[in-house]
Amino acid sequence: MTDFASRAQAATLAMRDVFPPTPLARNEYLSDRFGADIWLKREDLTPVRSYKLRGAFNAMRKLGGGRVACASAGNHAQGVAWMCRHLGVDGVIFMPVTTPGQKIDKTRLFGGDHVEIRLIGDFFDATLAAAQAFCAESGAHFLSPFDDDDVIEGQASVAVEMLDQMPEAPDLVILPVGGGGLSAGMLAYFRAIGTTPDIRYVEPAGGASLTAALAAGAPVTLPTLDSFVDGAAVARIGVRPFDILRQVPPQHVLRIPENRLCITIQEILNTEGIVLEPAGALSIDALRDLGPEIEGRRIVCVATGGNFDFERLPDVKERAMRFAGLKKYYVLRMPQRPGALRDFLDILGPDDDIARFEYLKKSARNFGSVLIGIESREPQAFAQLETRMAELGMAARDLTGDPLLSELVI
Repeated sequence: MTDFASRAQAATLAMRDVFPPTPLARNEYLSDRFGADIWLKREDLTPVRSYKLRGAFNAMRKLGGGRVACASAGNHAQGVAWMCRHLGVDGVIFMPVTTPGQKIDKTRLFGGDHVEIRLIGDFFDATLAAAQAFCAESGAHFLSPFDDDDVIEGQASVAVEMLDQMPEAPDLVILPVGGGGLSAGMLAYFRAIGTTPDIRYVEPAGGASLTAALAAGAPVTLPTLDSFVDGAAVARIGVRPFDILRQVPPQHVLRIPENRLCITIQEILNTEGIVLEPAGALSIDALRDLGPEIEGRRIVCVATGGNFDFERLPDVKERAMRFAGLKKYYVLRMPQRPGALRDFLDILGPDDDIARFEYLKKSARNFGSVLIGIESREPQAFAQLETRMAELGMAARDLTGDPLLSELVI
């Protein structure tokens, strides 16, 4: 056993004075569905509902005092704030001005009088620069969410607990990847004790920073970033995590479509009553892609967090329906004459439901434009509807798969 393994075990033991191990439990629903022995490591059940508490604890316990600072709009901020109050350390937490009020309030609640929150910048890059400048000027210690050796060591405690809690070692572990701190820490621990299981790494398709780094041989900044999976949407993987992950086979990295992930979030909420944030559902959603590869095997999915704002539920449902092909949006060219709308309504199928309708009548024109959203119970219903619209002479353009137009109008 290497020094890293000993340090990770020591960090895990020290955490028991702060919070208990998170549960590791077999999930009957997922096991039956995928024909495998599937276990969930419930990091959504830490005191701050994410694993980020672990790295913050380990880094801060080694500082031995002094003011700390971090930049975060989510789980890292809450983990640092919670540890500031627990350890009696003063902290300054920088958050973007655009951070939802619910996240700001939770961070303030966790930190109490020990935390000062500063809202700076519309985008995270400006927030990060402000935090680092503050540390340079004040001498405060900057706590990186993932690109820090002590943070990586703290996140390795997930692997320490997992192996202690299982009757037998898993055949396969599925790890979400954002900045890389968790996946690097767990992989480093497995290597250190000489029992590395089969591992699949999962990242959001719109934030595939590990995939990009493996292709380039070094961390690179993604030119665009889809921030929906906010706990794992990172434009550039950390240097230190990538040093550990650089030998990962590219074919072992799965990229999850953000809209498909919404189906899994809904499914786990409705069937199991488990509230997961998008990043927390990544490893479970990956089971869809693994298919026959996991049948009969013992699988651990790390559910990384459950900080989900229920105001996002309508957006999650919307994305899930669009991915499943159960909802479409059209711009329809409709004749400007009495009875035209009735003609359109007559061609709707028995399970077609109008979810949105906006009509702008044009003066001195024979046709007007309609933005219409339709839901149905079966994806094939839309092909039938499009055929009937064409037969009626109503030209229609499907906006559902156009990312720019759908963002503007949906």
